[in-house]
Amino acid sequence: MRVRCKLELNYSDARSAEIIYRSVKVDDERFVKSSLDGNKLIAEIESDSAGSLLHTLDDYLACISIAEKILDKD
Repeated sequence: MRVRCKLELNYSDARSAEIIYRSVKVDDERFVKSSLDGNKLIAEIESDSAGSLLHTLDDYLACISIAEKILDKD
């Protein structure tokens, strides 16, 4: 059984969304499929188990959080 999660993160503008997207895209590899839609970052995660999905989601959101903190300092 495959477990899936889709995140839609809305930012105040398209520039902010793109900066966050570019910051975390490097780590996506085969674990996360991400894309941009205007000011929205869309991330899709798929895994073989809920535990594995939660681990990937936790890592991804930690990276997002760091990128957002750096962006807020500008």
